[in-house]
Order: sequence, then structure tokens, then C-alpha cells
Amino acid sequence: MLTDVLDSLNDVISQPLRRVLFKSLALTLAILLLAWFGLDALSLSMVSIGAAWLLALLHVAIGLGLFLVLALLAAPTVSVVAGFFLDEIAEYVESRIDPTGPKGRPAPPLEALMLALAFAPIALLVSILALVLLFVPGFGFAAWVAANAYLLGREYFELCALRFADMPGVKALRLANRLAIFVYGLPIALFVAVPGVNLATPLFATALMTRLVKRLAKSPAAPPSPA
Repeated sequence: MLTDVLDSLNDVISQPLRRVLFKSLALTLAILLLAWFGLDALSLSMVSIGAAWLLALLHVAIGLGLFLVLALLAAPTVSVVAGFFLDEIAEYVESRIDPTGPKGRPAPPLEALMLALAFAPIALLVSILALVLLFVPGFGFAAWVAANAYLLGREYFELCALRFADMPGVKALRLANRLAIFVYGLPIALFVAVPGVNLATPLFATALMTRLVKRLAKSPAAPPSPA
């Protein structure tokens, strides 16, 4: 597994995936800025204050509040946005690790979208949970890492496996390899724990889980792939 982790880290800083990262971050920033300006204008339009200084103070307070909220939403948003580039990431990784082997097909748009949308609130929940658990002495960080490893490992595994099987096949493969998926989810959880760096989580997680999917696909115990 260590080799897969190191290779996935190298993938993240490779030129092809750096382009994907910049595209997903730029699109995320545009979405968050539009949300910021829209919510700021909406909130101020609902307030009527005569004093100019009080209105200016309220404007600053609303702006700071929106900044904190949108900063919390940055990781879930970039995860959803990066989902649109998942096939590009996976294709690059597949070509590196198994250039002559079978290539995955683009994930069915509707199923991929449903998984990505289902993943967004999970990412948000994990972000909030992180803030709470970090204040719990003793086991707080360990519990947060374990929760992340399960949730993120499962979601990214399903997204990557969807390139090789339909949803029933993906679930069967996941249930048969729950321990391996959790173990591979641990590096993803640690990656998420680094502020700023965690914005590249979709790239690292996709690269790592693509490697796991390819390994499991070669296993004799793997269910047949409808793809």
C-alpha cells in the first residue's frame, strides 16, 4: 500500500493532474465568489438601517460571516467540482499503472452525479465533525481519522469502481473488500487533515483508489465486471 500512496502523491504533482487541480480550484473559487456576492447582496437588501456607519459595520460583519461559512464549504465544493474531472484523473492513472490492461469506461453521468451530490454533505459533515472532535482530548483525532477513512474511502472507491462495473457490481466489490478500502482510506484521511493541501484530496483519493480498484479487479475473488 505504501508504494501506491507514494505513487499517488507523485501523480498529484504531475503536470497533467496539476492542470486538473487548477481547473477544479478555479471553478470552485468562481462558484464560492458568486455565492458570496449573491448572499451578501441578498442579506443587505433585507436590512434597513438609517445610520451609514452602522450599515457599514453590518456589511463587514456579514462579509466575515459569509467568509467563514464559505471557507467551511470549500472542501465539499471542490470535491463535487473535481467529480466532473474524475474520468480524466482515472484515465491518466490507469495509463500509468497498467498501460496495456483494460481501460475503464466513463462513469454513467447520472450515477456519477448522484454519488458526487451524495458525497458533498458527507464532506461537509466531516468538516464540521473535525472541528468538534479536535477539542475532545485523548481519542478525538483518532476518531476523526477513522471516520474519514471509512467515509472518504467508501465514496472514492465507489466513484472509481463505477468505471469498471455497474452500481450493483460496485457495491458487491465494496462489501467484499471493506477492510482493504478502510486501510486505503487512512492515507486519504491524513491527507484531509492538512489545511490547504486538503483541496487536492479528490486528486489524491482518485489516484489511490484507482490503484486499489485495479488490484481488486485482478483478484480471482473479484466479481465479474459488466463493463
